[in-house]
Amino acid sequence: MPLMKSWVESANNADRPFPLNNLPYGVFSVGDGDRRCGVAIGDQILDLRGLSEAGVISFHGMIPSEVANPFLASTWNGFMELGPGLWRWFRETLQKSLAAESTKADTIRPHLVPQGDATMHLPIEVREYTDFYAGKHHATNVGTMFRGPENALPPNWLHIPIGYNGRASSVVVSGTDIVRPNGQTKALDADMPSFGASKRLDIELEMGAIVGTASELGRPVTVAEADDMIFGYVLLNDWSARDIQAWEYQPLGPFQAKAFATSISPWIVTKAALEPFRTSTPQREKDLLPYLREPGPMLYDIDLQVTMAPKGRGATTITHTNYNQMYYSAAQQLAHHASSGCAMNTGDLLGSGTISGPEKDQRGSLLELTWGGKEPLTLSTGETRTFIEDGDKLTLHGAAKGDGYQIGFGECTGTIRPAPKFPV
Repeated sequence: MPLMKSWVESANNADRPFPLNNLPYGVFSVGDGDRRCGVAIGDQILDLRGLSEAGVISFHGMIPSEVANPFLASTWNGFMELGPGLWRWFRETLQKSLAAESTKADTIRPHLVPQGDATMHLPIEVREYTDFYAGKHHATNVGTMFRGPENALPPNWLHIPIGYNGRASSVVVSGTDIVRPNGQTKALDADMPSFGASKRLDIELEMGAIVGTASELGRPVTVAEADDMIFGYVLLNDWSARDIQAWEYQPLGPFQAKAFATSISPWIVTKAALEPFRTSTPQREKDLLPYLREPGPMLYDIDLQVTMAPKGRGATTITHTNYNQMYYSAAQQLAHHASSGCAMNTGDLLGSGTISGPEKDQRGSLLELTWGGKEPLTLSTGETRTFIEDGDKLTLHGAAKGDGYQIGFGECTGTIRPAPKFPV
């Protein structure tokens, strides 16, 4: 599919992330104003509350009369609940209205807000957050470090998308500073653990899938149904305190090491925008059980990068990989999540797990890039890093590359602040 031309001129630039082919959804405010649902187009944001209040967008006949206008809310949860039929109708309506040949430019133009004037907020109310461990290269690297190559993958890994329940309360939007966590750690030669700031703070380069429609308690869903339930995708950084994790994770998995912050990009890119970039998961080493088998391609070809910038210094690209490296798709993860009868909610967030490629410069965490701190990275500034230092700014970038356009997500960034002094 080629670039779709818009009367919003900045949307026709091949280097911009938000062409008419994309139209991602976010929540913004200007100055002290209220939070509003918006759509990114070029370097502008389409103010949906303004369009609704002016009568430019009408849901008459599309939603029940007793249902409130979803664009008068400050998150996309209400819109997501209305289901895939409305999602498709709204996207098609927007594309027609913003297309170069549209006659509605004069009506819509007053409701465009420059992105440079806006502050972005969480686009959804995150109901629940689950993080997976579904990248084979990442799991193999980490397992090799701690158990040796012969025992890198646990026995269940090739059969099941492993995950854990995280903290929805600590999911934050890109640009939010991240406070270094305190926690309990234990040195290998110590008799007792100690408490203090994490010294091995890390990133995890991930994609996040957002559940748009709910499932009932006690009712499993198929992989195809799970794919239909997904509203869209964001970039996701599951910040990780590796030293805290190493001491606490036996036998129940991560807890405080993952509970302090998870950053997501501000724009939700819809499945419809990503449809031209669908691709298949890798060839299976072992056949999956029937409930996890995919009816068609469920992954996406999305280029990913991470940059690191020390305080006051330029940024260095420290890794580049692709979402197509995942062993399990988001639809498989969601189907497995619901397979026990677990109810999935509108606004649930599923982290893909760290996305690493087969090469050293494609690893999605500092734990892998520096091989547990034994092989420091040298930045373009001349400085070296094993893990993240205070003041460092980490940024995730991602885009699916089309014919003369790209489908971008906006940056997912966070700067590390020092740990608070803990009262004793």
